[in-house]
Amino acid sequence: MGTTEQSVASEREAQVELGSKLRNGSLLMALAGVGFIGYGIVFLVLNFVGSGFELGVSHLGGMTPADLDPTVAYYISHLHVATAAFIISTGIAVTALSWYGVRQRLTWAWATAVVAAVVGLAIALPMHYTADAFAHDWVTHLGPIYLATIVFVVGVVLAYQGLRAS
Repeated sequence: MGTTEQSVASEREAQVELGSKLRNGSLLMALAGVGFIGYGIVFLVLNFVGSGFELGVSHLGGMTPADLDPTVAYYISHLHVATAAFIISTGIAVTALSWYGVRQRLTWAWATAVVAAVVGLAIALPMHYTADAFAHDWVTHLGPIYLATIVFVVGVVLAYQGLRAS
């Protein structure tokens, strides 16, 4: 095989590898989006048929929703439903952008998926470290979202490497 043929073969291999990174990265991003959707659904279900509080939170200072003033309990429920809705809708956006946009090599879809996830996480997560105002199981409460975030970040990096070469 001549030098030109070796160069063409090497370039093809590089393109296949980059295409694989893009495909795998977008898949991981989309799976993380599905994880966000699942976390939001669990959040929603627990509000109505579970403890009435978030995942990993069974009581507030020893009080269950039944022990709270009904107006306060309803307000907490209202906030949980709204939070679940935004977690689910962000997951849908991340999944769709990753599966349909990133796989099509649309840089704007990659950037939008990243911004949507990062904004939500950057606003929501720090509050968990500011005070110990209520007891919760850290692993149950934040573990699923951290797992989805790790999968998402790995996907973002792989997809970026595949996009950058296109």
